[in-house]
Amino acid sequence: MARSALTGGMTITLGSPLTINDVVSVARSGEDVALSDTAISAMTATRRIIEELADDPAPHYGISTGFGALASTQIPPERRRQLQRSLVRSHAASAGPEVEREVVRATMLLRLATLATGRTGVRPIVAETYVALLNAGITPIVGEYGSLGCSGDLAPLAHCALALMGEGAVRDASGTRMDAAHALAAAGIEPVVLEEKEGLALINGTDGMLGMLSMALRDFDELLLIADASAAMSIEGLAGTDTVFAADLQALRPHPGQGASAARIRGLLAGSPVIAAHRTAGFTRVQDAYSLRCAPQVHGAARDTADYARVVAGRELASAIDNPVVTLDGRVESNGNFHGAPVGYVLDFLAIAVADVASMSERRTDRFLDKSRNGGLNPFLADDPGVDSGHMIAQYTQAGIVSELKRLAVPASVDSIPTSAMQEDHVSMGWSAARKLRKSLEGLRIVLAVELMTAARGVDMRGEGVSAGLAPVIETLRTRVPGPGEDRYLSPDIEAATELLADGSIAAAIERGERAGAAVGASA
Repeated sequence: MARSALTGGMTITLGSPLTINDVVSVARSGEDVALSDTAISAMTATRRIIEELADDPAPHYGISTGFGALASTQIPPERRRQLQRSLVRSHAASAGPEVEREVVRATMLLRLATLATGRTGVRPIVAETYVALLNAGITPIVGEYGSLGCSGDLAPLAHCALALMGEGAVRDASGTRMDAAHALAAAGIEPVVLEEKEGLALINGTDGMLGMLSMALRDFDELLLIADASAAMSIEGLAGTDTVFAADLQALRPHPGQGASAARIRGLLAGSPVIAAHRTAGFTRVQDAYSLRCAPQVHGAARDTADYARVVAGRELASAIDNPVVTLDGRVESNGNFHGAPVGYVLDFLAIAVADVASMSERRTDRFLDKSRNGGLNPFLADDPGVDSGHMIAQYTQAGIVSELKRLAVPASVDSIPTSAMQEDHVSMGWSAARKLRKSLEGLRIVLAVELMTAARGVDMRGEGVSAGLAPVIETLRTRVPGPGEDRYLSPDIEAATELLADGSIAAAIERGERAGAAVGASA
């Protein structure tokens, strides 16, 4: 990686496997990309192989034949440019709402990464033009529907290839919609005329679903950090106990995610005046409810699931996916590496974990609102119960989202609809799994925001102080969301809290809190 002279950011150099951080940087931060000399050399060498086969009178799939169910149709040399153009145009058939810019950029980057391996047989100019599109901030417009996660994310990738040809609709760096030809001309980019196999190489791959998985893992990591903190704040606000998070108890069941979650909750609660007061006052509750006591078990299982998904993502990021593919010894072979099952499965696994973390968070919120379970606080945390309703309906919002997340947890990858005249008779639906996971993560963020608002209100209403570890979190929340008082228009507060989660402010406050909690623990 090198620093870009143009933007001052980092330039991601392609020619070796990308990391999740690379994908997120290019997709969300607009970092530049470049091709290594090794990548250009590899593409040049394998292109010679493709050109030799193009001159061979024997048919070669994707080079001198049609595609899919039309693979038995041999195409004469004078029609092969048209073959590639027709492939891209016909496959750019997406429909529905426009896919987010970051998803399209991630998709483009990952297709480019495969081109850079030299295993596809495309000319360097094709990859160089793809680089130019990314660096110019030109983003093809892609509809949500059009990929079944097999033979690649076909329609999304075809829209990207169409832009490379100077056709279709795109958005420029400012977000303005325009024709691709206009955008390329404005950026000084010459459209590519595709040669043998190049159209096929541009649309074969799991790039869309992998890009969404990479960004989902980044988001879920941060939301799990916040879930640990919101659980800790709920425990404090409900005058619970921290004894169940002891390291020796957690070690009896040595799941790594569970141990990490328990350690964080324990650290954030270190020196809690609420817990200490109730302990010295002869607090007699032997056990807290599962939503408090078992938070590390659920959050930890989610964390371990994410770690497995990260392993799969790493393998996929190290892959060169095309069909046919040019092998290291120069063979051009058909294969099934474009099938999205490995990625689709973990996307579905993550949706289950997201739904369960959200469900537990909603249960903790609900405890605050029930006078019989909230340890002496006002019903619904209302300032004047009866006149005020407090957070009654905020929990309704959580419940509605959690219900939706449970529906979104139904796996997409168990479905398959045969296509291409039964040539593609088993598909992964990995793209669909990725799309619903993105929606699930948005829902989890709102659910956790409501829990934090409620727990902070409970802590403030109890009036017994707050642990050093959680104080920065409440302070950050209070910059946008006022403390207890009479009923107010609540939707803007939920939105503000959600924004604090989304922009990293709460995560940064938790990290400050962890340092403060560690200092308290060290002095105890």
